[in-house]
Order: sequence, then structure tokens, then C-alpha cells
Amino acid sequence: MNISILGAGRVGATLAKALADKGHAITLGHRDPQAGASRWQGPAVQHASLADAAAASAFVINALPGEAALQALKALEAALQGKVLLDVANATVRTADGMPGGLLYPDSSLAEQLQAALPQTRVVKALNTMLFTVMAAPHSLATPPTAFLSGNDAQAREQVKALLGELGWPAEWLLDLGPIESARATEAFILMVPRLIAARGFKPFALTVAG
Repeated sequence: MNISILGAGRVGATLAKALADKGHAITLGHRDPQAGASRWQGPAVQHASLADAAAASAFVINALPGEAALQALKALEAALQGKVLLDVANATVRTADGMPGGLLYPDSSLAEQLQAALPQTRVVKALNTMLFTVMAAPHSLATPPTAFLSGNDAQAREQVKALLGELGWPAEWLLDLGPIESARATEAFILMVPRLIAARGFKPFALTVAG
């Protein structure tokens, strides 16, 4: 399958490498494609501008910084029309040390904002309650993590579930929360992250629903 990933930071690069290793044709969207391609270390992927990457595939992953994602993706509305957009980002207000200090959309969520701005795109929220390393390696944790899904389009959520299965997520580790509004709850988990890091250090983590 052709998959475009917008954003080539740690999150985008981790997903690009894992999905390319599974045989998917990956287009990695950069703000500066030439510089991004020169720094790339991993399997063969296509490097493109954000606009060209958005246009290249029917399945697109938003791995841009959450604070910048809405403005960047609104500009790509036409290219994203009719597509599935998997949003893995969290939009926060940053403290002086760069940690999440509050939610950028406290009475909403980034996922809801994206869906409102992109009415012809099927937005699904997932993988935003864990360290980026766990996204593509859920079995790396001693306790099975939970991946939550939120989105208004049931078929799009099923497509995301199938892709997560390829990344190593068993079906029983996936929890479908239904409509996009449910992303408010999962995005709020980011506020606990600074406390987790202070208590445990910078280690892989995820939210798990037991029982």
C-alpha cells in the first residue's frame, strides 16, 4: 500500500521505517525534502514536500508537531480530500523546558480540529498515548499496551486497525472508542507525561486498560 507520512521527526521516522520494512511504499513529507533526504538513515523511501506527500497516497499519517499540525494540514485540504488521515500527534502548550504544559485545544482536541478543518477527509486518532518507540514495537513493553482509536468513519477506523496489526498490535490490544470527540480523553493523557518522566526517567511507556 502507498502510505504518506507528514513529518520526519522521531515519530514520523519510526513509523516510516517500520512500515517500509513491511513492504509498504512510503512517501515521507518534509518541510525541506532535500535536507531530509540527506539525513535519512533507513530503508528506501520517497522524500517529498508536505504538499507532494499529501497528494501521493490515499492513506496519510500526520506525524507533524501537534502545535503546527492544524495550520499545516488546513493548507493541504484539497490534497487530503477523500483520504484517511491517521493522526498520531498531541497539541500542547509547551513549557520553557519544552515539556507539555497544557492542551492547545482544552475544550476540544487536535483530532476534532483537524476533522472540522478537513470535512472531506476521514480522520482517525490513534497511537498518541505512548512513547514513539512503542508505536511500532508494542511487544517491547512487559505489560501489553492499549492503542485507542477515535474517528467518525467506521471503515476508516477498520483500515487503521489493519495497519496497526502490521505494526505488531494484536486485535485485543486495540480499543475502539468511536466518534472523534473521544480523542479529547486520549489527548489529555499527554499532561501526565512530564510526571511520568520525572518519576521513572525517559523510558518507553504506554497507557494500558486492564481487565
